[in-house]
Amino acid sequence: MNEQWISVKSSDGFAIDVFVMRPEVPAKAAVVVGMEIFGVNSHIQEVCKRLAGEGYVAIAPQLFDRIQKNVDMGYSADDVVQGKALKQQAETNLKTEISSDIQACIDWAYDHEGVNKVGMMGFCWGGLNTWRAAQHAQSLWAAICYYGGGMVAENELADKPVAPVLAHFSDSDATTPPDGIATLRERYGEEAVVYEYPAAHGFNCDQRGAYNQGAAEVAWQRSLAFLRMCLQ
Repeated sequence: MNEQWISVKSSDGFAIDVFVMRPEVPAKAAVVVGMEIFGVNSHIQEVCKRLAGEGYVAIAPQLFDRIQKNVDMGYSADDVVQGKALKQQAETNLKTEISSDIQACIDWAYDHEGVNKVGMMGFCWGGLNTWRAAQHAQSLWAAICYYGGGMVAENELADKPVAPVLAHFSDSDATTPPDGIATLRERYGEEAVVYEYPAAHGFNCDQRGAYNQGAAEVAWQRSLAFLRMCLQ
């Protein structure tokens, strides 16, 4: 596999840093990976490597670049505080720009990697951004949301997703309460496949105390099957 940091220009000319992992063989599809609030850290890069191992070009944009460059944090209490502060700035001032940055990465994959289809997979805040991309992005063929904090709030459920969605939720996550998950199922049952797991927020990340190997493996296999169905 081949990994590389590149620069992708958004629609307003801003250049965002992007981690790219390519498979050994030419890929027919790409997956944009939406980071958590900790930047494109070792966990997100590992997700990219796993996706490349399945034959996809994986593309992880540094979505805090407009606030702070080179964000790469772990999961300590201090990292959580810093990550939440960065997210607050992004959500307050840069939602439109971040959506444009994601669209730029989707477009870049088509223009520079020769792929036929592009999907997106995001974790935590990246899950929320993936949900928004499913609603509004152009030429997105699949959206996989892992415990997307806030994505089942009423304001986030206002718009119907255009891309097919697979959503993985914790059954004990205060950022995605059960009534919101139920509303998602009821309102968009034809567009979104929803699973809940007996695990905590962050269960996919083996660097976090919330890691749950069983839930992570089941969710990953479901995600791969969804990508095969949507991106083949």
